Amino acid sequence: MLFYILLFLGIVSLWWHWRARDRMKVTGLTGKYIFITGCDTGFGNMAAKIFDKKGFRVFASCLTETGAKELEAVTSKQLQTVLLDVRDSDSVKKVAAWVKSEVQSEGLWGLVNNAGILGPTAPTDWLEIEHFREPIEVNLIGLINVTINMLPLIKKAKGRIVNVSSVGGRLAFSGGGYFPSKFAVEGFNDSLRRDMKAFGVKVCCIQPGLFKTALTDPAQVLKEKKVIWEKLPPDIKQQYGEEYFQKDAAKKEKLSKICLNEDISPVIQCMEHALTSLHPHAHYVVGQDAKLFWDPLAKMPAVIQDFLLLRNRVELAASNAK
Repeated sequence: MLFYILLFLGIVSLWWHWRARDRMKVTGLTGKYIFITGCDTGFGNMAAKIFDKKGFRVFASCLTETGAKELEAVTSKQLQTVLLDVRDSDSVKKVAAWVKSEVQSEGLWGLVNNAGILGPTAPTDWLEIEHFREPIEVNLIGLINVTINMLPLIKKAKGRIVNVSSVGGRLAFSGGGYFPSKFAVEGFNDSLRRDMKAFGVKVCCIQPGLFKTALTDPAQVLKEKKVIWEKLPPDIKQQYGEEYFQKDAAKKEKLSKICLNEDISPVIQCMEHALTSLHPHAHYVVGQDAKLFWDPLAKMPAVIQDFLLLRNRVELAASNAK
């Protein structure tokens, strides 16, 4: 009996120590510089607003002038916006040079690689190489390009790099370029974390589930998929069946209602922990759907993953052909 009591007390003690360690913060961060990509909408937009209020000197990169102006209108004069398309290497280099001139010898405390796109999500045999190329260019190559150009400034400050990946970087549940790009981000993040350890730079990866943002807008996703469907050769349409598109859209809408997280603030809370905690996590799984379903499923054998994911697929016309 005494053994079990001591075991229980030991577990409680370890849990309490971990919780206390998790709450320890880096001091003197007010006025530190952070750079966030993809601030027009969604996670990046909210992060820029919140970190500005918390006293960081935020460089918020936006893809559009409209996004930049709208952000400037609701933040302090300390926040600075800059137009950046992460696919444009020349633009990335120019922005990095500008940031260097702004931070001077202080360096850059935080880099939040948030910019990303979904791209078309459809069965692989519907797609062409260009459908894969754009998500990979933005989500992976753009992220790497921004990182390596900002890295000297991060090393100078012994700061933090926060890469926004996805549960889609752990488990691919649809065709298209998004999932390969996010799997690759996970690989880049892990190698970068180990490379930077010797320099005192901490690298974290955030893995959100399905959150309500412009990236996951069901109407836009359906619109892109319909364009591809209508251009398919007759033989492919025949294999899937004329009713496939409508039935698949209905299933995806049902899944979205079950899994979609309306409140995006937990993702920003993870970004904040990664930037300010004395002991940030290597990975942050965010969202009830991610914690309760996608993340556990990603750790299961492939046969279980396939069984559960394929239950949500529409049966093909070809499957019924004799």
